[in-house]
Order: sequence, then structure tokens, then C-alpha cells
Amino acid sequence: MKSTVRKSTEKFPVTAGNITKAAMRLLTQRLVSPEIFYVQRVLGAKATQEDIDTNVIAVRKLPWASIVVAD
Repeated sequence: MKSTVRKSTEKFPVTAGNITKAAMRLLTQRLVSPEIFYVQRVLGAKATQEDIDTNVIAVRKLPWASIVVAD
């Protein structure tokens, strides 16, 4: 029997809460504020769950200098 994975194209708001929930589900730990702000900057106001998940995982692999915005 073939297994099918349904990918949703529905877009969700890119809020701190949604990013935190994705981080807890994927990484089992919270992101710090600069990481959350980075994901929000990259994705904009709305994104698919797959895009949010991809960026949550990717932000932990980025150098800190590319995440933090200088004042």
C-alpha cells in the first residue's frame, strides 16, 4: 500500500507563537528572540507550515552574525 503525505498550501501567520510551537515540535527547545525575529523577517507576514518548519531548523545552523541585526 502506498503512503501519501499531504502537503498543505494553506498559509499561516508568522507569529512568535507559531514559530515557538514549531521550534518546540521540531527542536524540543525554544528559539531566542533574535532567532524568532530573523524567521519573521525572512518569511514575512504569512507562510506555509513547511516554510516555517524549514526556517526554524535552518536558523539554528546559521552564524549568529547573520541572525542579529545591528542597531
